[in-house]
Amino acid sequence: MARLKGGAVIAVVMVFAVGGCKDLQDKGSSGAQGSGGGGGGAALAAADALPVKGRAPKTGYSREKFGSAWADTDSNSCDTRDDILKRDLKDVKFTDGDCKVSSGVLRPDPYSGKEITYTRGRSLVDIDHLVALSDAWQKGAKYWDASKRIALANDPLNLLAVDASANRGKGDGDTATWLPPDKAYRCTYVAAQVAVKKKYGLWVTAAEKAAMKKVLADCPGQKLPSGGNPTKAPSRFKAR
Repeated sequence: MARLKGGAVIAVVMVFAVGGCKDLQDKGSSGAQGSGGGGGGAALAAADALPVKGRAPKTGYSREKFGSAWADTDSNSCDTRDDILKRDLKDVKFTDGDCKVSSGVLRPDPYSGKEITYTRGRSLVDIDHLVALSDAWQKGAKYWDASKRIALANDPLNLLAVDASANRGKGDGDTATWLPPDKAYRCTYVAAQVAVKKKYGLWVTAAEKAAMKKVLADCPGQKLPSGGNPTKAPSRFKAR
């Protein structure tokens, strides 16, 4: 514990991986929180409580429905992509100031377990939407106002720096159709998807819920990530 003036106390809580799963790479970006929150089994319980419906048609979906890419919704003067790179990479270097990330190392990549060097302008590292935007569209986001969709697209809780090739293999898959190749990360990955769907009120398909519960059954003490940004973006941000 650290003690400040006036006797205030700051408690530092270390959250450890449970059941052989790795922690979500969350080193503190604007609005981002650690993977604590909830007691043992919180992720499995939350998955079981998600509403189940069929997948709605993709009709009407476009990336623009979620606003311009990497909008600075937390108003820290850095775009969301750079916020996540700064949070998830090690050995980070910047181009001017401390906002525009020029290089760093993904050590390890959560999806493959490999070490990947990031250099700006090369497409070796992507920022993945853990819950893909088109998946969200088909499971509730189609009916939201633009502010909520923009918030989802830029919420650190739903974003992770990953190997570009693995991310593109995922596409817009949900838990029923895609899981990270690195099996040790699957509990953390699924718990994060559950957290996002719970936070934003998205539903899941029956197959998706079954897949989530199957993964989380192997780590019954898996906690549920929490935090991130508000579920409404500031009014200055617009979407088509």
